[in-house]
Amino acid sequence: MEQKVTKKLVMTFKTDYDRNVSISVDNPKDNLQESAIKSAMELIIAKDVFAPKEEKLVALVEARIVVTNTNEYELA
Repeated sequence: MEQKVTKKLVMTFKTDYDRNVSISVDNPKDNLQESAIKSAMELIIAKDVFAPKEEKLVALVEARIVVTNTNEYELA
């Protein structure tokens, strides 16, 4: 059995159509500060970098780091 641990930063935004949209970043830095995440999210909105389904990102909803432990079994 092999165990893998992965981390992902998930940033959730509100669109101008009142929908939530998430953008994830694999392997965020271990020492990532809340203020840096907030600044990056605000910059994404200000620069209008992403337009999911032609919608604008207009507000921050939440950010979280998700850690996943996966056990892989060799069956063959």
